[in-house]
Amino acid sequence: MNTLASGQSVQEPIERHILSVIVDNEPGVLARVASLFSGRGYNIESLTVTETQHDSHISRLTIVTRGTSSTVAQIRSQLNRLVPVHRVIDLTLEGLFVERELCLVKVAGTGEARQEALRLAQAFGARTLDATLNSFVFELAAGSDAIERFINVMATVGLVDVCRTGSAATTRGAGAV
Repeated sequence: MNTLASGQSVQEPIERHILSVIVDNEPGVLARVASLFSGRGYNIESLTVTETQHDSHISRLTIVTRGTSSTVAQIRSQLNRLVPVHRVIDLTLEGLFVERELCLVKVAGTGEARQEALRLAQAFGARTLDATLNSFVFELAAGSDAIERFINVMATVGLVDVCRTGSAATTRGAGAV
């Protein structure tokens, strides 16, 4: 919170941030990161983890969180102090980045609802992974906003189940994160 010359306080906006955290791939790292967030009352909206450099056992955690700029700066600083962390990059502050999420959506229906589900899936560019006489499983890889819209429209035609991977993101251009 900032204070104006008149003595009034100005609330910092809460914004969505995508953090790319490069860590050693060793037991307990994810638990330490999760403990840092939970111990300070920060929320993780999305978390994906995978080893990205097999020969040197380096993993990338992609964390989506929300907070004021000062809160997210504090999160970055605290993450950087964890021993297995090599670097923390706030992709949101770095400029242009590419973000994708994968979701599997199961929709049940027959007749007109079935046709509408197929039409909507095609409009979003979703692939049909499984089809039975009374249900479909669709796959959509897109930005989080598009995934949300897809789920919302599928709710109108018989949404049964949703499985989401969480965000994966990297900066645009030739440089490495």
